[in-house]
Amino acid sequence: MQVHRLETHVTLPRARPEVFAYFADAANLQELTPTFLDFRILTPLPIEMEEGTMIDYRLRIRGIPVRWRTRITEWDPPRRFVDEQLRGPYRLWVHEHRFRELNGQTEVIDRVRYAVPGGVLVQRLFVRKDVERIFEYRKRRLLGRFGGEP
Repeated sequence: MQVHRLETHVTLPRARPEVFAYFADAANLQELTPTFLDFRILTPLPIEMEEGTMIDYRLRIRGIPVRWRTRITEWDPPRRFVDEQLRGPYRLWVHEHRFRELNGQTEVIDRVRYAVPGGVLVQRLFVRKDVERIFEYRKRRLLGRFGGEP
């Protein structure tokens, strides 16, 4: 299984506790997900975020309905947390969210390790572009919500 990586950074002009609190509210995930995915959280809100929390979603990938379940495998407020796919479209999906304090601002770092069914060709033709597009949307939404420079 070939594992791919994506890392993105955005600096927001807000304190780390405020930014982390936004991410700790699972309902905000819908705001950070592009509309083309038709993303919906199925787990009843509010969701108590902590290590072991499981969250179910529904989305569409290129029009195909998909169910996704993640578990919070690490929870270290306000520094970081990790969610891992238990069921979904990827063979592997591990998403680390880091929050680094920078002189009263917060650098949000997303690190994703993932593997796709169908191998390298599917990754190159479809998945990599989609994942990059999703995280670019996320960055724009965060800048729109909190301010800052791209």
